[in-house]
Amino acid sequence: MKIFRGASRDFVPASHENSASPGVWKKVLATHTDFQSGRVQMINWAKLPSGNQFAAHYHEDMQEVFIIIQGQAEMVINKEMIRLDRGDAILIEPHEIHIMRSISREDTEYVVVGVSAGAGGRTINVS
Repeated sequence: MKIFRGASRDFVPASHENSASPGVWKKVLATHTDFQSGRVQMINWAKLPSGNQFAAHYHEDMQEVFIIIQGQAEMVINKEMIRLDRGDAILIEPHEIHIMRSISREDTEYVVVGVSAGAGGRTINVS
C-alpha cells in the first residue's frame, strides 16, 4: 500500500499551462511509476453512508486507488488501520485485504480507480 496525503502536497501549475500565469493548478497524488503495467479496469464514484463499511476483500491482480472527496474514512489494510481525510488517496496492491468504514457524520464519497494486470481484477471476499 502507498498513502498520498493531499494536505501535504502543494498545488503546482498543470504541465500544459503557462507556469507564470496558469489557468489551472494540480496536486500530483500519484504518477505512472506508482502503478503496475496493465489496463484501467474501472473508475467509480462511490458513496459509503455514515457509519457503514464495505466487506473485507482483495483482488487477485488489480491495484485500486481510492481518493477521498468528501467525509472521512478508516481503512484496514492487512490488519493495519489508516485514517483518510478529504483529499487523501491510498493505493491498494493486489492481494491486500481491505475494508473501508465511513467515520464522519456525513456520507464518505470517493473515487476509486482499478488497474488490472490483465486477468480481469477478480474480487475475492474474505469472511
